[in-house]
Amino acid sequence: MQTATRASLAIFLSSVFLFAGQNGDWPAYGHDPGGQRFSPLSAINRSNVKSLKVAWMYRTGDAYAPKNGSKPTQFEATPLYVDGALYIGTPLGRVIALDPVTGKERWSYDSHVDRDKGYGDFATRGVSTWKSDDGKRRIYIATIDARLIALDGATGKPCGDFGDNGVVDLRKGLRIAPHEFADYEETSPPAVIGNTLVVGSGIQDNGWTNEPSGEVRAFDARTGRLKWTWDPIPQSPKAAGADTWKNNSAAHTGAANAWSVIAADTERNLVFVPTGSASPDFYGGTRLGNNLFANSIVALRADTGKLVWYFQLVHHDLWDYDLAAPPLLFDVHRNGKTIPAIAVSGKTGNLFILNRETGEPIFGVEERAVPKSDVPGEETSPTQPFPIKPAPVTPQKITVDEAFGIDDADRNYCRAEMSKLRMGSIFTPPSLQGSLFLPGNIGGQNWGGMAYDPVHQLLVMPSNHLASEVRLFPSSGFQEVRASQRERKLDGDWEISPQHGAPYGMMRRFLLSPKRVPCTPPPWGTLLAIDTTTGDKKWEVPLGQFSRNAPAAWGSISLGGPIVTAGGLVFTGGTLVPALYAFDVETGQQLWKADLPSSAKATPMTFQGPDGNQYLVVCAGGFGIPDLSPLGDYVVAFRL
Repeated sequence: MQTATRASLAIFLSSVFLFAGQNGDWPAYGHDPGGQRFSPLSAINRSNVKSLKVAWMYRTGDAYAPKNGSKPTQFEATPLYVDGALYIGTPLGRVIALDPVTGKERWSYDSHVDRDKGYGDFATRGVSTWKSDDGKRRIYIATIDARLIALDGATGKPCGDFGDNGVVDLRKGLRIAPHEFADYEETSPPAVIGNTLVVGSGIQDNGWTNEPSGEVRAFDARTGRLKWTWDPIPQSPKAAGADTWKNNSAAHTGAANAWSVIAADTERNLVFVPTGSASPDFYGGTRLGNNLFANSIVALRADTGKLVWYFQLVHHDLWDYDLAAPPLLFDVHRNGKTIPAIAVSGKTGNLFILNRETGEPIFGVEERAVPKSDVPGEETSPTQPFPIKPAPVTPQKITVDEAFGIDDADRNYCRAEMSKLRMGSIFTPPSLQGSLFLPGNIGGQNWGGMAYDPVHQLLVMPSNHLASEVRLFPSSGFQEVRASQRERKLDGDWEISPQHGAPYGMMRRFLLSPKRVPCTPPPWGTLLAIDTTTGDKKWEVPLGQFSRNAPAAWGSISLGGPIVTAGGLVFTGGTLVPALYAFDVETGQQLWKADLPSSAKATPMTFQGPDGNQYLVVCAGGFGIPDLSPLGDYVVAFRL
């Protein structure tokens, strides 16, 4: 496509968004219900992005490390901008309305989350909004302690006609109730479609075979009344997918929950639910079979919850390969046809592009043979699905000879550790001797997800290239193993869990050298673009730095997502070294970098303020790594 044509298309798209009444707003987590993360604003563009400066900074005061040593807060929110105000959710369950030009607080609401309960992922990724027929704005937050709360957008006061004085308790009504307070939580904002709110859940990994059940539920946006419930683990023997759960395992298995962001197609009355693994993560002998609808993208009718279609990305998951990335809705223009599409990815690094009306692959998928398990009682799926195109967005195999290290001693350590493990290609199953997973449990693609540029027809995404080691051990030895457990950090320490109800517990760690760099060769994180007309990779570049002194070519893992603008820019953060970046969407060239007070472990957003300026905003909460990316509670706004 010629540059002039692209410029004309950008102007046309901008006019379409303006006519639709969006006018530079950011009204949903992914900008639109389908999660494209594309803004039609172009005041900030490739020619002037180097002039971006901090306009204001706000601190929520909600950075917190629990007294009991459990996980600290993770400020992963993407703010919304509607009706001339910024709305932000915090991990402590507070909602804050800010003036978009000055960053001054207009109101705040405190849900009084108990901050010392020991949450599995002490995070929130933002809030949602809905406007009633009479023009009244509501803001919704799903808190970490699993409450759905409706607030008046103008005042921040709870809406008394919603649920119980503004609150719906999401812990009630589950097929399998939580064992402990902190093993059932909410981390993602509700999907909004029409007058319906759709929520998933976050469920603790590796604790029990019968973790809390992962029902997806829909509520009336005005009253909080339950409209429908869909269980990703089919309970009726006659239900679709029931035959993929052997030995009546569906009745006692939990999780398979949707903890990532749910996408909506308002025109087709569909919601698209990305699910994770069934419990427990690393042993499936108590849930033999392919385990539908875990690890699947599932299309449901938004008004009824009726199953329309599904596609399973991982059969009988034993790797914690959740569909972590939010699904993204867009149109594929191919062979003279326009195909309504959905892009779906997860921790495997396999990117599937499907017809969103039918679930059929657009670029083809094939089942390929994968390694068998040698663990007693386990039965792996003999095959797994692989897209013919696009190619994997992350490495999926490694040999001992490819081990990396800062020097010979470092490299020899990695080679020695890797040589002890069962390893090979992706889907090498867990073992008692220890197995190398590439990608590891951080991905591949994690919750940061993708952005779509309709001007250049590109999917843009970060990808992590980090291996992990997973080892099973007899459950009878859990206490002995646990005695050596230390607090989990991003430094090679073990995470150890019992997997109660299974014959094996699990332990895992990131595979790092003594000098604390990955044993896999760099780059350890990249940003890449896929041409959606062909399925081919257009460009790929290292993203960020693993440490302040590390070469830029090594890249960094990223736990944040990108956005794209009509100014021809990709903005993203999420890297270990605290920074926000701008890239040319056509070439991947880095055009701008701004240092941040802590890492922006979040997806940025952009809007046009009432003063006519375009703003770029990101929440910087850090990784909790002292002297590199400490905990933070910063909201940082940039403008020209």
